[in-house]
Amino acid sequence: MPHFIVDCSEDIIEINTPEEIMESIYEAAESTDLFADGDIKVRINPFKYFKLGPSKTNFIHVFGNIMEGRNIAQKADLSNRIITRLKSMFPNVPIISINIREFEKATYVNRSMIE
Repeated sequence: MPHFIVDCSEDIIEINTPEEIMESIYEAAESTDLFADGDIKVRINPFKYFKLGPSKTNFIHVFGNIMEGRNIAQKADLSNRIITRLKSMFPNVPIISINIREFEKATYVNRSMIE
């Protein structure tokens, strides 16, 4: 049920395809064994318009949204695996980052939970 939303400059999807990027993030998340098989979701939002510092031309930021219950070491491992994979795919991209946020079990609802 984790969701990984990738915000990036539009040039990123010209360096590697969206499918390659999403598959890489999916595989990195899956390799942690924190999530049920087939339950990982990845989306990409390429931006045509953005403003960065004067020497920066491209960026990738991953917003990881996961259900609460993982410890700090598990979340850090997840972040490190995803960024390591992206860094190898995009060695010349100066900004590659991630943050992990947690859903609260008490307030999370999806379609299958409603009768």
